[in-house]
Amino acid sequence: MQDILQQIISTKREELAAFRAASSSASGSVCCGNAATITPRPSLRAALLASKTGIIAEFKRRSPSKGWIKQDGRADIIPLAYQQNGAAALSILTDTQYFGGSDDDIRTARQSGVTLPVLYKNFVIDEIQLYQAVLCGASAVLLIAACLTREKCKSLLDKAHELGLEVLLEMHSEAELEYATLGPELCGINNRNLGSFVTNVDNSFRLAERLRSICSEAIATHKTVLVSESGISDPAVVRELSAAGFNGFLIGENFMRTPDPGAALRDFIALL
Repeated sequence: MQDILQQIISTKREELAAFRAASSSASGSVCCGNAATITPRPSLRAALLASKTGIIAEFKRRSPSKGWIKQDGRADIIPLAYQQNGAAALSILTDTQYFGGSDDDIRTARQSGVTLPVLYKNFVIDEIQLYQAVLCGASAVLLIAACLTREKCKSLLDKAHELGLEVLLEMHSEAELEYATLGPELCGINNRNLGSFVTNVDNSFRLAERLRSICSEAIATHKTVLVSESGISDPAVVRELSAAGFNGFLIGENFMRTPDPGAALRDFIALL
């Protein structure tokens, strides 16, 4: 089986090389200057701690493993509907080739009236992408341990903080849990294997105790909150994850496959 993550990262490197060739100043003074003018954005960590549900509702048009989920999904309708129906925060996929999204989806969501924290969800491997996250209106950025060396992850995390972005640091295996000591605002356990894209929510339960032991002080003082990502479709599982110490629950496909994702979120919350 082809490793989907490796394929995506290879494509991402090609995209970034093309971007640099088209705009040599993208990561330079122009980008820095524009980023500096962005006003403070709402905190994802604070929103999850204040929320009774902790649901990060995701806007995702397609999946590399399953194809189109909602090809005609509109960024000016669905994210706002999530906000109106009880989401604590939003996640918006901005990868084009594999997920059918773009940075403009976050801009469009903001223009439609979205004020919730927005997670810039992409495969971030370069500082340029952090500037892109800031400039389109994101509150936080996803960093995936499986994509990055510890040193590169630390560099990107520090730069994200410099730009006013929070970091959701995603881990999938026990070997990656050491990345949590880098100091992200949010530690995510991905229930999806990024090689095969198969999901298993047991991954969150399996790694939660070990992660709490690694970041006990940060978690106890709410400097870091735990997020379970992917494969969640049952309100009972959210209750169990909450009891296991998770404050956030990233759910997308379960809502996006329905005719009305906002209503699906509302009905899901009603069962919590």
